[in-house]
This record gives sequence, C-alpha cells and structure tokens, in this order.
Amino acid sequence: MFSEELWPENEKKCAVLRKPKQGRKRQELLAVALGVKVGVKGAFLWPPLKLFACSQISSLVRRAALTHNDNHFNYEKTHNFKVHTFRGPHWCEYCANFMWGLIAQGVRCSDCGLNVHKQCSKHVPNDCQPDLKRIKKVYCCDLTTLVKAHNTQRPMVVDICIREIEARGLKSEGLYRVSGFTEHIEDVKMAFDRDGEKADISANIYPDINIITGALKLYFRDLPIPVITYDTYPKFIEAAKISNADERLEAVHDVLMLLPPAHYETLRYLMIHLKKVTMNEKDNFMNAENLGIVFGPTLMRSPEDSTLTTLHDMRYQKLIVQILIENEDVLF
Repeated sequence: MFSEELWPENEKKCAVLRKPKQGRKRQELLAVALGVKVGVKGAFLWPPLKLFACSQISSLVRRAALTHNDNHFNYEKTHNFKVHTFRGPHWCEYCANFMWGLIAQGVRCSDCGLNVHKQCSKHVPNDCQPDLKRIKKVYCCDLTTLVKAHNTQRPMVVDICIREIEARGLKSEGLYRVSGFTEHIEDVKMAFDRDGEKADISANIYPDINIITGALKLYFRDLPIPVITYDTYPKFIEAAKISNADERLEAVHDVLMLLPPAHYETLRYLMIHLKKVTMNEKDNFMNAENLGIVFGPTLMRSPEDSTLTTLHDMRYQKLIVQILIENEDVLF
C-alpha cells in the first residue's frame, strides 16, 4: 500500500509521463493534416507550420461534415418491375435459380434492368439504382428515379430553372401567374429531355422569363407522382382544416416528415425560392396567397379522380402552399 504522503509525488510523475504522450499525439495529428512524417525522437513542428496544420484540420472536419450531410440524399428507391419475356436462358439475379418457361418467365426493372422471378420481386430490397441509358426523358419521369439516376439532391430542371428565374426575374410583374407562350414552353421541355443539364434556357434564347416559370410549373404538373405525394395528400388536407394556427402548423410539419426524401428536398428548395419571390412583392405583386393559388393544384393532386373533390380541396391546397411559404424557415 502507498502512503498518503507518496500520492502527490506519484501523481506528479504520472502527469509528467502523460504529457509527452499527449504532445506526441498532437504532433502526429498535425503531421497527418499536413501530409508529412515526423520522427520518433523529439520531432517538432515549426510554430507557423502548426497554425497552418490547425487550419487544415478544421478544413478536414468541415469536409467530413459535408460528406455526412451528402449521405442524407442517398435515397431509397423501389424497383419498377414489369413482366418480361426473356430470349435464351436466364437466371434470377435474386435467388440465382433458373427462370423456367417460354414466355413471361419473370420480371425486369425498367429503371435499372434487374431480372428476377415474379415471386422473388416481393423480397428484393429498395436498392434500385436507375441506369441513365434507360431514362429516356426528364419530364414525366418519376422524381426519385431522376435524382437517383443523376445522383443529385433535386431534379436538374428545378435547379436550373430556379437559378435562371432568380438571376433575372424576381421583380417581374405577375411572376408565375402570367403564362408564357405554350410553344416556347414545350421547346424548353424538349431541350431538357434532349440535352439534360446542358439545356440552354438563357435570356439569349428565351428573353421572356414567363417561359421559364411555365416550364418549371409544367415539370411539376407532369410528374407521375406529385411533389406532395398521393399518400400524404389526405393528411395535408386534414391538417389544413385545423382551425388553431399553432396546431395546424405542427400538423403540417408532421406530415412533411412522411414525404420521400427526394420529394421533401425538392419541396424545401422550391419554398425557399418562393419565399424570395414574396420578398419582391412590391415589384412582382406576388404574395404567399397568390403563389398558393398558382402552386396548390400544381404540387398536390387528389388521389381520387373526381372533379367535385378537386374543386372542394382547392382552398385547402392553396392554404397548404401558403403556409409552407410563410413558414419555410420553421417547417424545413
């Protein structure tokens, strides 16, 4: 047993022994940041070099954080299986067994080309990685399929159109309310389908900004599954009917969390943009309510194909979009 008198002295010795170790670890960390090697015998770094190394470490931390955030957009996607007749012998890519028969031996994913038995398709994980060669167009393509195929956070159409609108159109009177020429809007659509992200929608080609806003609205209308999905539509309508403003806002936030990641990110980005539009209301005369009237039916469609339901829900559609714009900084 050590006596109490010896404790302080022993503790000091331990502290002395620990210091060089901690110092060496710090030296090694700084060296890694600089990409240099330090020797084992009393190596040291010149003080200015240390400062530079510390800045490099901060940069590494920031890059790691950005990489972590990017992983959020590694969206899951279900396979788009369709019955297929294979020519020649084929094996299931899930169970590895032979696919028997002369016709309709199995199913093939039209987005990534995965071939499996019909029964096996029920067990395949949601790991579809669409092949760009199979994506024939941008418009009318499923939103998640498009972002997975291009490995982006949002559809390119949304990014490119919004950048162009914010660059030269935020003060344009009646922005999004005024329609552009249909023929020119179709030209923009064809340009995106043909050229993808290389499509030229600059002022040199389309001086009227209403053509670009029209092309963006058309993209949303042409989606097979709306930005606000059919599954969440009834929940959003119910949330809009809540009379208490705070409870309504909370309910809207809860339903937003149910959206698929690609849909959520697209909606978030659009609402940030529309908020900027309302900040220029003195010039463009477009407030959140006006934009709600325009974008309500564009972003959300009833799963019921009923004219009566559509007419009945229009005021709630407008209200939901209005709430999303006005509370963009809180909801997203």
